[in-house]
Amino acid sequence: MESLAGKLLVAAPTLQDPNFARTVVLLLDHDEDGAFGVVLNRPSGLSAREALPRWADLVSEPGVVHVGGPVTPEAVVCLARVRAEAAAEGWTPLAGSLGAIDLESEPDGLVDVLDGLRVFAGYAGWAAGQLETELRLGGWLVCAAEPDDAFTAQPESLWARVLRRQGGEIALLATMPTDPTCN
Repeated sequence: MESLAGKLLVAAPTLQDPNFARTVVLLLDHDEDGAFGVVLNRPSGLSAREALPRWADLVSEPGVVHVGGPVTPEAVVCLARVRAEAAAEGWTPLAGSLGAIDLESEPDGLVDVLDGLRVFAGYAGWAAGQLETELRLGGWLVCAAEPDDAFTAQPESLWARVLRRQGGEIALLATMPTDPTCN
């Protein structure tokens, strides 16, 4: 099995699960035991300053906590991109310059090395074989991630932007209305 860690899962327009309809999920881990990722395009109304005041000045715009997925919504996942692939105190690499931040570390020590920070409440998770089944059924499109996807200042439009950059027939999916019967 080829790992999809570091790739995007883009919800097919027909995926009706309200937790994932029109979402873009960045897979952080994927192996024979299952998969784990965060939804990139669901900003919440909770400001980062209110939730994590020590880290708020480093959080990418919009400066809010994002809904990372339906699993364990009280868990916090913090992603960061470093300016160069180098070890940074409290940063654990995941894919290239993208990694996880230990929120117990000191934010001041990371100011000079971070090039983006995003905070997620909850995550998306799949048991062994579950994601592969959903892929076979056409629930998700697998797409390459671009460096700014996880830190876009306009997360609400990410789903359509990722589809459009695929080109061809896949790009046309970005124009599909939420309810095709209203077309």
